[in-house]
Amino acid sequence: MASSKTRRLAKQCGALLLVMGLAACTGTPGPAPSSSTSSSTPAAPTETFNFGTASMPLGLDPAMTADSEAYRVTRQVLEGLVGVDGSTGQTTALLATEWQDSNNGLSYDFTLREGVRFHDGTPFDAAAVCANFNRWFTFPAALRKQAPGISFQGVFKAYSDEPVFSIYKDCAVQAPNKVQINLTRPFTGFLQALTLPAFAISSPTALEAQKANILDTVRNGQAVSAYAAHPVGTGPFKFGSWDDQKVTLTTNDAYWGNRGQIATINFIPYDRAETRQQALLDGKIDAYDLVTPGTFDQLVKKGVQIIQRDPFSVMYLGINQAVAPLEKLEVRQAIEMAIDKETLIRRFFIDNTAQASQFVPPKLSGFNNNAPSLGYNPEKAKELLKKAGYDGEPLKFYYPLNATRAYLPTPEKIYAEISRQLVAVGINVKPVPIDWEDGYLQKVQSPGDHALHLLGWNGSYADADNFLGPLFGEQRAEFNYFDADVFHKIERARALPAGDGRNTEYQSINAAIAASVPAVPIAFPISALALSNKVESYPASPVLNEVFTNVRLKP
Repeated sequence: MASSKTRRLAKQCGALLLVMGLAACTGTPGPAPSSSTSSSTPAAPTETFNFGTASMPLGLDPAMTADSEAYRVTRQVLEGLVGVDGSTGQTTALLATEWQDSNNGLSYDFTLREGVRFHDGTPFDAAAVCANFNRWFTFPAALRKQAPGISFQGVFKAYSDEPVFSIYKDCAVQAPNKVQINLTRPFTGFLQALTLPAFAISSPTALEAQKANILDTVRNGQAVSAYAAHPVGTGPFKFGSWDDQKVTLTTNDAYWGNRGQIATINFIPYDRAETRQQALLDGKIDAYDLVTPGTFDQLVKKGVQIIQRDPFSVMYLGINQAVAPLEKLEVRQAIEMAIDKETLIRRFFIDNTAQASQFVPPKLSGFNNNAPSLGYNPEKAKELLKKAGYDGEPLKFYYPLNATRAYLPTPEKIYAEISRQLVAVGINVKPVPIDWEDGYLQKVQSPGDHALHLLGWNGSYADADNFLGPLFGEQRAEFNYFDADVFHKIERARALPAGDGRNTEYQSINAAIAASVPAVPIAFPISALALSNKVESYPASPVLNEVFTNVRLKP
């Protein structure tokens, strides 16, 4: 890595984001948070903002989930050491005001923002940072099985019970406002990875008091702790309540930065696009996410504001090689050839959604223009199934009900069309519908009989590793894909310096994954929000870094 270099708020640039021009979006973001030491005191927030979501969160401990609706809430309540500007792509200061890497990229020294307290009054300091990192690093194996959405392993590879395999080494308190994080080997995307909601800093007092590592309650099909129902951070909003109707947050009177205009946020779930639309038109909500193609034109005709995000997610058909006969390459290739991606995109995704032949979006370094794609060829699919000796064995196809995600706008309809296409080439599909809030995500990411399933991945920072590492960097129960060479290449690529060599390595990885078909990438979807006339601007971000202090309301 390059020699030691201090990163400051005004200078640090998320190079990968900027080089790729990723962060352009149709919304107009508000200004970045400013210090509360400004010479003029802004007016206290007074507005109530009702936001329609696609579902309830699966838990509000961001370290324990990969749920986008959970992150939507926790981004308001908790903050990480660094953030990412949703408009410019710059890495920005949050709880750290400056940072420096040294020791050939093996050590990162952070200067922390002083005078900050968690919502429960606990001081934010270096000891609090280390308490969080040490918690993540020492998650016990039994806990990891209960919560397959933990991001730590996808980023840092291993935990304290296998330290030789972990990229994370330790966290050291240098002073109350200075902390050093040490790695076992260089990791080019380390700072970008710290912008993940999963690495937001929680109050150590609250983590202990609410037994954050004991998942003794089931909520929405997910095992959660008491802390996951009452997170405590340093963010601009404090957790208020969570009942069957909504999640409520209230402004943090002591917040160090800009508090914006909103005093109360209500996140109100509507599991159907039509009900979200009607709630907006009826004035029950002020905005909602995940406009679907079926409602898009209706909203336009009614003059409703719509903001589209640049695509930064991939929707895929998952294939579990632990279920026979999916361990056979010919069967997986036949499944890919049976799928008419063009029809799926035209019917079920917003216009300008692009077909996917790999898992890295086109705007990222490492995207491979020549990744092998088998294309839509149902006759060839039939030949491959015959060659593989497939004799009509039933394949359970899991798909979610009552859910909308940025990568999966109408899962029931998408399932029906993909199932029709698979049956047309001779595949015996057995539907397994599961309500999203009955643990769909956990079921398809855990060992089981899911042969096929619908899911996707929404990127959180602009690095190919954010897509390939969590999905294909190791053997996972979702796919049971194993390729030691690919695993090694992903591990090597994440340590390479940004540049042509790293890009070439990721292009090679993309080609290898595409050739073995561990899953079928279908689309890089465009997602959209609908806003009432009350909203002047909304900070739409392709990485979903949307903090509501930056929502601007009309006078």
